[in-house]
Amino acid sequence: MQTKYISFFMKYLGIAIFAMMMSGCSSKEAKQEYNKSADFWYQKIGESVAKGDLESADSYFVSLRSEHGRSAFVPTATLMLAHAHMNAEEYLLAGYFFDEYMKRFGDYSNIEAVEFMKLKASFLGIKELYKDQKLVLDTTKDAQTYLMRYPDSPYNPLVHTILLRLHMSDYLMNENIAALYDRTGKKEAAKIYRAKNSDSPLKLGDIEPPKVGIIGRIFN
Repeated sequence: MQTKYISFFMKYLGIAIFAMMMSGCSSKEAKQEYNKSADFWYQKIGESVAKGDLESADSYFVSLRSEHGRSAFVPTATLMLAHAHMNAEEYLLAGYFFDEYMKRFGDYSNIEAVEFMKLKASFLGIKELYKDQKLVLDTTKDAQTYLMRYPDSPYNPLVHTILLRLHMSDYLMNENIAALYDRTGKKEAAKIYRAKNSDSPLKLGDIEPPKVGIIGRIFN
């Protein structure tokens, strides 16, 4: 239980630190410029994204949001940075921007697509199963919620694939831990981990781990 809360704390501590950095830190150029039009900041964000300079783009976004919080450029810039960070494989930052968009600008016309992109960012952000267990569990829950919330979504085939990969990863992790306990003579501990798989929709014989890792790449 303590490990669970430490993992939760560290995840959101990282996001909080990022948010403080965005609020208090800007590139040198951005520090020298202020009180500009919304169009000026939006163009700066687009230019920085085009050059792959996402640090400057994030800084310009802070200026846009702080000086022109009600501008129509803010939601568009938020999604622009979310997708830019996705393309740069910076999935934690991508998830942050998708989440910001959903909280402030999401509506019935786009929330389904944006929520899927946030789910995709969480899934692709899983790097090490043993260290990212909190993220695995959260993403599994989010995928299940998405399928219930949007039963007719065109994204559901991909969501089902995400969920299958997550179930596979959880199953194999429990089996690997159980096998380790078997090798060290700790039979009761092995039984505990195999019992966790008893409610799984999968069986060991159904799983063939992909060569690139159990999470794999399904968005190529």
